[in-house]
Amino acid sequence: MTTVPRDRLRELMGEVLAAQGKTLPDNDDAQLADIGFRSLDFSELALRVEDEIDEELNFDAAGLRQITTIAHVLDLLTEIQAA
Repeated sequence: MTTVPRDRLRELMGEVLAAQGKTLPDNDDAQLADIGFRSLDFSELALRVEDEIDEELNFDAAGLRQITTIAHVLDLLTEIQAA
């Protein structure tokens, strides 16, 4: 399976936020709530990743409840691609 590298994941996340007039901070420890990144934004990001790898990502809702920072989003998407 093709994988999207972490720096590209971050770039895609920035694109999702930019579409709403928001900016992705440089600090991966930034809280998602503070930057206005919602579950719908995660879904949009996941769809963009799927488009890049031309495969469907499989993740569970429990994993999504645990993400609170930019780093968590990037880590989760990296793990999902490796599975």
